Amino acid sequence: MVINLVMWIIFGALIGWIASIIMGTNDQQGGIANVIIGILGAIIGGFVARLLGASGVTGFNIYSFVVALLGATALIAVVRMLGRSHTRV
Repeated sequence: MVINLVMWIIFGALIGWIASIIMGTNDQQGGIANVIIGILGAIIGGFVARLLGASGVTGFNIYSFVVALLGATALIAVVRMLGRSHTRV
């Protein structure tokens, strides 16, 4: 049980870190943000994949990695867009 939790945290951190590198936000966020973005990205990616008729995040495999990475990059893009819209006055 504890090992699974630790594995999901590591998976989330890896996904969040790679997504932040892809989106160019790596210098702006730390390890905790990477974990949160990675886990939320997996949730978002899995939800969207299921809406499109595919399976969501199914475990620790390449397919789940890609789904979570797409969700995490989408999350960063949306947060970035919302941040910019609030700064325009």
